[in-house]
Amino acid sequence: MSDNLRRYRAIREALRQWYPRSLNGHQARHLITLAMLISGIVGSQHTHLDKVAAQVPDGAKPASRTKRFARWVANETITSSIYYVPFAEMLLASLAHSPLVLVLDGSTVGRGCVALMLSVLYRGRALPVTWLVAEGRKGHFAEAVHLQLLQQLIPLLPPQAQVILLGDGEFDGLQLQQLLATQGWSYVCRTASNLPVQIGGDWFVLSDLATPGQIVSGMVDGFTHQDYGPVTVIAWWAQEAAKPIYLVSNLELADEACHWYRKRFHIETFFSDQKSRGFQIHKSHLSDPERLIRLLMAACLAYLWIVYLGTLAHVEGWVAIIHRTERCDLSLFQLGLRLLEHFLNEGMPIPVAFTVFLIADEALAWMEWVQ
Repeated sequence: MSDNLRRYRAIREALRQWYPRSLNGHQARHLITLAMLISGIVGSQHTHLDKVAAQVPDGAKPASRTKRFARWVANETITSSIYYVPFAEMLLASLAHSPLVLVLDGSTVGRGCVALMLSVLYRGRALPVTWLVAEGRKGHFAEAVHLQLLQQLIPLLPPQAQVILLGDGEFDGLQLQQLLATQGWSYVCRTASNLPVQIGGDWFVLSDLATPGQIVSGMVDGFTHQDYGPVTVIAWWAQEAAKPIYLVSNLELADEACHWYRKRFHIETFFSDQKSRGFQIHKSHLSDPERLIRLLMAACLAYLWIVYLGTLAHVEGWVAIIHRTERCDLSLFQLGLRLLEHFLNEGMPIPVAFTVFLIADEALAWMEWVQ
């Protein structure tokens, strides 16, 4: 049996096993096509449909498989609520024993489009939860789009989950802060140096707080002249930094806010894994936002599976076999790809899951990481 066939069958059976809902005939066929897409994306490490089709065995010609995939990403009945949300809910539930650290950020995808992605952090990787795609170059989305994405997230969260949301300077809008506060979530977002703030009845701009080598913060009664507050504003000028960064948060302690904000940059690992170091989502040649949203379902499920294999490599002791014994300098994503290659080469069973798991040692490692 070929490696492509073994990989595809393992994914197909896992989707059927893990999928928590009943499907009608059309939906079941769409799920099989999804399994083919996931297998082909991993096998080709690409999202261009021709390259994906070349790594999928189904007895048809590659051109026919490409057409099948093109119909799938164009099919309006294929929605994330059916084919991705169930896995996102399981992912969030598996991590909700600790604060869910969520990150908002955007990046170019396809041809002439940009995705706004909301991910949950796990051991140095950002795992995709929900997203939107729009035409345009990389830049700021309107605040209404930020709010729309958060509304997609809210029903996915487990009850009583503790949430900390991180964002760069695009995500400091007042309506967004109000929504986060209403949900009872904590947040830390970057903001502009020239924003006016009111402290003790006096107005300043944030840059007035900056002091080289120090973290200077204050609880402000008015954030901008719209008098939103109270919130904490922070001028953080690290010792090694050429200039400060400015943050706004509903956390009272500046050190705590800075601690969490440092983790925002893990979102870049997801984009690099989906692009140059992984699945080349920016080279898919798709230019329609809705089609890219569907392609991202397959690419993100492929990513979750490979990260799962990376965690498996640590938990079951495969790292010493596929990498080295004295230390590991590979990401979970790269470890997962290596472990899959090892299973295929050795004719071993291929485990497939689209969540992460925590057992005793792994749970301890997670707690140390978030702390």
